[in-house]
Amino acid sequence: MKGSYDFSAGTSVNQPNMDHSITMVGRKSLDISGVKHVESFDNEEFLLETTMGVLSIRGQHLQMKNLDVDQGNVSITGKVDDLVYLDQLDGKSKGLFGKLFK
Repeated sequence: MKGSYDFSAGTSVNQPNMDHSITMVGRKSLDISGVKHVESFDNEEFLLETTMGVLSIRGQHLQMKNLDVDQGNVSITGKVDDLVYLDQLDGKSKGLFGKLFK
């Protein structure tokens, strides 16, 4: 199942001021705050736009267990293999695919 979700639609949270944090328990559970937009997700990868940049989470049997639109929180379970921020190298604005395929 692939999908996306925009946290900015219909929410009153002042998102640029949201704190961003990640809590991982035993590579099996992630709690992430400061999520502005869920770009895409399936059972092997989540792409989340956070207040600190685009976060790629890769693994196996990944599932979204909790989605709190008002607070910008996401909970993910499954086997986590990789957490990577997709930073821009040259400071120019790139689209999502430009960030993925450097």
